[in-house]
Amino acid sequence: MPDISPDTAVTGHALIQSYLANLTGSPGVYRMLDGQSRVLYVGKARNLKKRVSSYAKPTGHSPRIARMIRETASMMFLTTRTETEALLLEQNLIKQLKPRYNVLLRDDKSFPNILVSDEHRFPQIKKHRGAKKEKGSYFGPFASAGAVNRTLNQLQKVFLLRNCSDATFESRTRPCLLYQIKRCSAPCVGYISEDDYRASVKDAERFLKGGTTGIQEALAAEMTEAAEAMEFERAAGLRDRIRALTNVQSAQGINPRGVAEADVVALHMEGGQACVQVFFIRAHQNWGNRDFYPRTGGAETEAEVLEAFLGQFYDQKEPPRLILLSHAIEDADLMAAALTEKLGRKVELHVPQRGERVELVAGAARNARESLARRMAESATQAKLLDGLAEAFGLDGPPRRIEVYDNSHIMGTNAVGAMIVSGPDGFVKSQYRKFNIKGTDLTPGDDFGMMKEVLTRRFQRLLKEDPDRQSEAWPDLLLIDGGAGQVSAVAGIMEDLGVEDVPFIGVAKGIDRDAGKEEFHRPGQRPFALRHNDPVLYFLQRLRDEAHRFAIGAHRQKRAKAVGATPLDDVPGVGATRKRALLSHFGSAKAVSRAGLADLKAVDGISDALAETIYDHFHSG
Repeated sequence: MPDISPDTAVTGHALIQSYLANLTGSPGVYRMLDGQSRVLYVGKARNLKKRVSSYAKPTGHSPRIARMIRETASMMFLTTRTETEALLLEQNLIKQLKPRYNVLLRDDKSFPNILVSDEHRFPQIKKHRGAKKEKGSYFGPFASAGAVNRTLNQLQKVFLLRNCSDATFESRTRPCLLYQIKRCSAPCVGYISEDDYRASVKDAERFLKGGTTGIQEALAAEMTEAAEAMEFERAAGLRDRIRALTNVQSAQGINPRGVAEADVVALHMEGGQACVQVFFIRAHQNWGNRDFYPRTGGAETEAEVLEAFLGQFYDQKEPPRLILLSHAIEDADLMAAALTEKLGRKVELHVPQRGERVELVAGAARNARESLARRMAESATQAKLLDGLAEAFGLDGPPRRIEVYDNSHIMGTNAVGAMIVSGPDGFVKSQYRKFNIKGTDLTPGDDFGMMKEVLTRRFQRLLKEDPDRQSEAWPDLLLIDGGAGQVSAVAGIMEDLGVEDVPFIGVAKGIDRDAGKEEFHRPGQRPFALRHNDPVLYFLQRLRDEAHRFAIGAHRQKRAKAVGATPLDDVPGVGATRKRALLSHFGSAKAVSRAGLADLKAVDGISDALAETIYDHFHSG
């Protein structure tokens, strides 16, 4: 792409007009930037010159687009070989840069799968999230961990497969509780042969692929045979397994006969907000649904929102063969081509008009409408609480970002600081942060010192990354767990950092440390309390309790990690798998440290070079 250097003195449509002479009709991606080089918008184009020329017109734009054009101070362009490349690049840049005027998918967590492992003679069935590095058969995605857990729970009742780790399996000398409650066939102690267990694994995989009818018929025939042989206990066990299998199917609610594999994606827009509902259909079974609330400007069409959602949603996820949509999108052929290229086989986008597929989309659309109505009601309540909070504490306006801080430790050990975030949409869990307390000069249990370290690290980073305070990462209000002493200490910290215009409040338990008798402290002012039944008081209690819960959870994680730590953690090249192999072979880390080189080389999975590394680590000097 040739270098384009327009007159930097102009902005808006006149500036955009100055780029047109040097643009070609190639496909590509363009970026619109403001006067501080922040990206306002990322867009794709089949024909860059034609697309950009639409912004050069002084009239005919929606208020949102007109505002974006007025703020544009420069543009960047990148040509691509194909339109598909332009689409993929556009979605990558949107997710990376999060431009203000793009539709943005804010919740982008990975989805869990069920894994039937293939690295053990008695395979384990378990939940899996993340990269598919472990050998085995993967089934999914499921909409949530809860959907996976419910299915696993029923699958254990039907197929009696183990879910314990390999290390636990190897160490068992008698059956665990799961065998007693008929949830496992106890392969760990030889209560089932390897061939019979493998047959159960194959049945479980067949069920997860949709072959439920044959499994039920086989179990029913086996139950009848056991009853005729007067093996009533075995027949009752088979009856329970058939019942559990029926429960799995009935709990799924929607089990379409004509759709084997699809994502059902439905959009509902109202009041400038959007909700997208996604149902996961695999093996003719409903594997759960999730709702998403993409950030919009309020003026986009259904087609624009849905197209942006699809591009970002499938950026890091494997698409199914069929995606059923509630609304047609403008570049459906282009989106299908991009997803086909990603999956390696044909992907079809379809807006159904009749039959079972219409019912699936209608159900998803109904869920989207109801979810958005609930969210809007909750947002209205949250807005009232934020208005009440601003009035109670004399703030300039309702805070859009509240940060709540707390510490957790036991006698100063495994100390962590925690920060939670709340705003107009409630708790923003993606913004939660935990701080491992690193100060070596702190007295154990010094809460003031811990708070100083946490706030210093937090605001030093903010000042470094956004000194002009242009981003939404800057808080409008801080809540500190503590009274007058804590507030005084925080005031000193903020003064040292040069951040004296961010208001903060100390929340103290008050008389008898009872909930409902909290006292609120502000710098230079007398403490006061809210009336016992004030909704703002309940709101502040929820914020404080959430921070306390998060801090305790972070502390427990750190403590558990410390308890499980061994000298092997410091040996380069020894990860979790090799650590487990060494401990299984020698019995303890101390025995590993005393082992000879030949003994280390005899451990499965430990190469000669790694054995020498381990030996040198413990015997150097």
